[in-house]
Amino acid sequence: MQFSTKNIDVVAQATQCAVVFALEDKLLASAKAIDKLHGGALSALIANKDLKPKAGHKRWITLAPSKRPYQRVLLVQLGKSDDKKASKLKSDNLLAALSSAATALSQSPVKDATVYIDDLFSQNITVEHNGTTADPSWVAEQLAIAVQKASYRYTETKSKPDAKPALSKITYASSNAARVKGQRLALVRGAAIGSGINYTRELGNLPPNICTPSFLADQGKALATSSSSALTCRSLDHKQMEKLGMGAFLSVAKGSSEEGKLIIMEYKGTAVANSKPHVLVGKGITFDTGGISLKPGAAMDEMKFDMCGAASVFGSMKALVEMKAKVHVVALIAAAENMPAGNASKPGDVVTSMSGQTIEILNTDAEGRLVLCDALTYAERFKPKSVVDIATLTGACVVALGNHACGLYSNHQPMAEKLLAAGTFSNDKAWQMPLWDEYQKQLDSNFADMANIGGMPGGSITAACFLSRFAKKYHWAHLDIAGIAWQSGAKKGATGRPVALLVNYLLNA
Repeated sequence: MQFSTKNIDVVAQATQCAVVFALEDKLLASAKAIDKLHGGALSALIANKDLKPKAGHKRWITLAPSKRPYQRVLLVQLGKSDDKKASKLKSDNLLAALSSAATALSQSPVKDATVYIDDLFSQNITVEHNGTTADPSWVAEQLAIAVQKASYRYTETKSKPDAKPALSKITYASSNAARVKGQRLALVRGAAIGSGINYTRELGNLPPNICTPSFLADQGKALATSSSSALTCRSLDHKQMEKLGMGAFLSVAKGSSEEGKLIIMEYKGTAVANSKPHVLVGKGITFDTGGISLKPGAAMDEMKFDMCGAASVFGSMKALVEMKAKVHVVALIAAAENMPAGNASKPGDVVTSMSGQTIEILNTDAEGRLVLCDALTYAERFKPKSVVDIATLTGACVVALGNHACGLYSNHQPMAEKLLAAGTFSNDKAWQMPLWDEYQKQLDSNFADMANIGGMPGGSITAACFLSRFAKKYHWAHLDIAGIAWQSGAKKGATGRPVALLVNYLLNA
């Protein structure tokens, strides 16, 4: 997808489609210009209630190409103003409108389109985003993300895949020449984030017979090859992890014929070569049967999504590479299958982690924390500035927070606040959960330093408490993304979250 921005008005820009907007019962400037030239065709849609005052509602209008430089007009509703006098628009309504426009364009025969959402700022309409005022750059970034997301199609394992969108070019029209440079940078950033989100979705959606630990290792190498040396990748195999004493990780991987991999990627943006890195650790259980503690059969196919934490790390690294971000980031992917073979771990087994701490495995379906704990210990060697692990870790987090926000735990409050702010800015929200010592005792074991589960109460919290025992030497946060990483039902598929949160955090940490 090609993104550009120009200081131009709707009458002069040649394009197949002009995307213009209404705020409740009022047309914005570019829509007014078209309406005036075409005898009130757009205002009639509002007057006749053909364009409802609901954010995202839209109508197509076809015009004679000989009369105007555009062939089609897409009129999109921004919804109701939050304040009649001050013309305030909630960001949720704006995002709904951008998503609706992007989806409509991706499903149309249009190859290029020009979007006139910058009219908001020429008309002094305030976009309220979580208590602050959004600027034009944020809007441009969100537009690029929306267009990228709408362009995604899963085709890998379909004999007759859906046709790819015709759309290949988006122009962000600005009425202010001074804003063009900032919007151009925002479009690059948004396009890269959107690309990373789609890559995460693709990895998550692939079937588990394709997306194996070895496949993920190959993906890391391919991403590094395409990065012009900014990104490097290597991986540790079973023997190498055994030498390092990663008994917790290997206790999960040993039941599968697919060898586990610890994948290590390092991205060094310009001017940061000697800086301490931020580290991302992704849970990459490419399929989770539960092991000997076997899961129920219903919806077990969705356990291919148990590697979405790893997928979000891949997507974040891809986004950083594409935008040429000036950051230093190390990514650790703990990739394994959790299978119920004859040599698989059993409830009651005791294993020794890389840290030297022993763990009684009471439930083999609590495997994510076992691969992550050794990866967290491995992260110490990078002397990190911060470490964030991302994992589809617990169903308990879904019970607590549903499908809107991921659970956030941290041993360093300033870091937690930066992650929360990143989630708010990017509309990829997190909610901070307690990490209190009172919960730690639920992990007590009579036969090891700790158990791998803490019982029914506070399951997401005790999982985070478990991980915290391996993250004491640096500032650390844990994102439990079990509720946000994929959708079930008719729209089943990976969401690409929390790539936007992670990239925004890394750019501002």
